[in-house]
Amino acid sequence: MKVLYVEDEPLLARIVKESLESRGLDIDWYTDAEAGKDGILQAGNYDIALLDVQLPGEDGFSIGRRIRASFPRLPILFLTARVQAKDALAGFEAGGNDYVRKPFSMEELLVRMENLINLAEGSGPGSPTNSAPAAAPNVGVRVTGEIYEFGNFILDYSNLRLTLVGEEPRVTSLSHREAELLRLFLQSHGEEVIERKKILLELWHDDGFFNSRNLDVYVRKLRALLEADPKVRILTLRGVGYRFVVE
Repeated sequence: MKVLYVEDEPLLARIVKESLESRGLDIDWYTDAEAGKDGILQAGNYDIALLDVQLPGEDGFSIGRRIRASFPRLPILFLTARVQAKDALAGFEAGGNDYVRKPFSMEELLVRMENLINLAEGSGPGSPTNSAPAAAPNVGVRVTGEIYEFGNFILDYSNLRLTLVGEEPRVTSLSHREAELLRLFLQSHGEEVIERKKILLELWHDDGFFNSRNLDVYVRKLRALLEADPKVRILTLRGVGYRFVVE
């Protein structure tokens, strides 16, 4: 795997570079947009771009936009110390596929990189194209730690985020209960049915009438979020429970 890495903090950059190289990755590290000009112009030679957001001169978001304009299929992962939701959204609007908040662990970085590479497989590393990227392959539910890939979605359970992947990724912040319920559905994928009683006892610890009505509300919310991919469905088995289907 060949990685374009733009980071102006030398200590952090060396740690990340050496850690990734120790795992067999080929890293081209640049300290800013100007230093990385050749690498950025040749982004089609890379499998993924890791871009720090706060750089001297041109920031990471601007670099991301330039890369995305020429290489629509190249995965872009932003590295940022910013913590507000609006900054995360700005990253997605700039063409990013995901972001990691500093300080981060190498394990988290590697998992997110692997997820993006897997989603991009089959399109060629960063190949320029005018067509829309292919949808993520439907292979049921893929789980890596607290990251769940299914259909054209990625659930980041730890950060309560649901991302619809594509040329213009769309990220939705979930409530804790929404994320819990979606994770439970994902964990039950492949089963014939998941009973209402089981859901109520596991999430609410009570299967009374009030909580049962709450469950109905949350199921409707999730269906509205997932309707962007018709192959992902929550089926109601009246009087029994639900089936979670990823075709």
